[in-house]
Formats: sequence, structure tokens, C-alpha cells
Amino acid sequence: MPKTLNPLELIARRWQPSAAFVRRAALATVVMAVIIVVTGGAVRLSQSGLGCSTWPKCTPDSLTPTAAMGINGIIEFSNRMLTDVLCVVVGVFIIAARARHPRRRSLTRLGWAQFWLVMTNAVVGGITVLTGLNPYIVSSHFLAATGLLTVAVLSWLRACEGDGTPRELVARPVRQLAWLLVGATGALTVIGTVVTGTGPHAGDARKVHRIPLDWQEITQLHVDFVYIVVGLAVALWFTLRAVKAPAAPRRKVLELLACLGLQGVIGYVQYFMGLPEIVIGFHMLGSALVWLCVLRVCLSLRDRGPLEDSDVPADGHEAPEPQPAAALSR
Repeated sequence: MPKTLNPLELIARRWQPSAAFVRRAALATVVMAVIIVVTGGAVRLSQSGLGCSTWPKCTPDSLTPTAAMGINGIIEFSNRMLTDVLCVVVGVFIIAARARHPRRRSLTRLGWAQFWLVMTNAVVGGITVLTGLNPYIVSSHFLAATGLLTVAVLSWLRACEGDGTPRELVARPVRQLAWLLVGATGALTVIGTVVTGTGPHAGDARKVHRIPLDWQEITQLHVDFVYIVVGLAVALWFTLRAVKAPAAPRRKVLELLACLGLQGVIGYVQYFMGLPEIVIGFHMLGSALVWLCVLRVCLSLRDRGPLEDSDVPADGHEAPEPQPAAALSR
């Protein structure tokens, strides 16, 4: 009896995507993960968190928003529909990673991890609506989106490197400093969600329960952690210079410092201007980009070698198209 092939195996037998296509698909998941963070913030900042009164439908009697719900219903429902776009993008990455030869199971596992994180975040979003924008659930919703961004970045970086045994580019104490930077940035992100839960932008014009903490005190704690993260990033840059680390990690730390500087400016502007919605939206975008940069810094401190059968050589630049004579000689 012939063996029944699953759909992914059938696609893999008929389509061979290039390594560049897999990388672009992985990068697309990163872009969509950042967009989801920003649009989720837009829902809250436009007071559209309860634009749809229930979940998974928009109203008890309608899957889509009605005219009576106004712009808030459209914004909330549009954000829900964006999850479908995200699923398509993640699906393309899973299929491309599975069809690529030689098969890289690490990439397909990361792709499926993204899919399940999308599903989890959709459920958490539904619970957020059903609980009337409970601030603790809202915070977990943002953290779940950050988790999705984390796996998307890991997928992208793995798609750009080989599968060799990781070779450490710096000594262990330097790597520990980098991981301390990751931990501090993670704590900064968590505290930022608490600031959101205590602040005035609850996500709906009606009175919504807030986290019972002093907003100014928790904001000061958030600022303190910003200084810690900046200090660790500066210390890491000087350390990498002192140990003569490769240029790539040092460049990525500078990119992180630039992102932190811009994020700091946005943070102070929103504070002294009384928390305008548009500035907070840019601050959420900055939060996602800072996390992305921190992950890139940490993972740049080891090397897995070039991609096998890759169209990108070890220096990371696109290889020129082979000449016909050279192709025939192979």
C-alpha cells in the first residue's frame, strides 16, 4: 500500500525555494510581528478595545461590526483580521522552510512555534475583550506579542546562518554580560506593561479597572531600568572593543544604542506632553525595535558557519550569478 504524503511533503517534492526566499519569508514574519504590536497599541490608544463587544464574534449577533458601532468597531475588527494576514505570512514561512533542501528541522520547528503563539495570542485577545479589558490580561496580551516577535527574530537569524555547532566569538564573561543585557531589557518591557496598566489609556472611554499602583512611581522604576539597559549596552560595546571582538557584534551594539537613544527621546516627549496617543504609539514601536536589536546583539556573539548549499557566502553578501561555462563545468 503506497505511503500517504502530507501536504507539506507534496509541496516540497514540487517546489524548491531558494535560501534567499526562506530568509525573506522569515523577515516578513518579523515585520508582521512588529506591526501586530503597533496595531494592538492603536486599538488601545483609540479607545477601541471594546469596539467589538464580544469574541470570537464582534457582537452576539454579528461576526462583523455594525454601522452603529462606529469607527471603534472597525478598528477593533480590523486588528482581528490582521491576525489572518499574520497566519498567512507565518504559513508561507513554514512551507518554504519545509520545502527547502536540505531540510532544516530547526526552522520548521520555529515556524510552528510562531503559529501556535499566534493562536495563543488570539485567545488571550479574546479573553481581554471578555474580561472588559482587565489590565493584567492586556499586559499578558502585549507580552505574548513580544514572545511572537522573539521567535520570529530567532527564525530570521537562523535562516541567515548555517547549522554547524555554535562557535563562540567572545569569552564567556562577555557573553554573560550580553545575556544580562537581554534580561534587563526583558524586565524593562514587563515594567512597561505595568506602566500601561496603571496609566490613563485603558483602551475604552468607559471606566475600566486599572492596576492599583502609583503611575508616577512605576514610571520612575521604568526610567531607572532604561538607564540600566543603556549602561549595560555601553559597557558591552567597550568590552567588545577591548577584547577585539568581530566588527559585526560591535556594529549591532551601536544600532541598539541608537534605537535606545531614540526611544528615550520619545519617552520623555510623551511624558512632558501629557501622554499624547500618537507619541505613545511610536514608543510601542520603539519597544519592539529595541527588543529586536537586543536579540540580534546577543545572537551575534556566536557563529554557526555559512548556509549549506546557500546562495549567500560566509561574508553575508549575495553571491554573483554563476557564468554558464562555470555551471557546465560542474
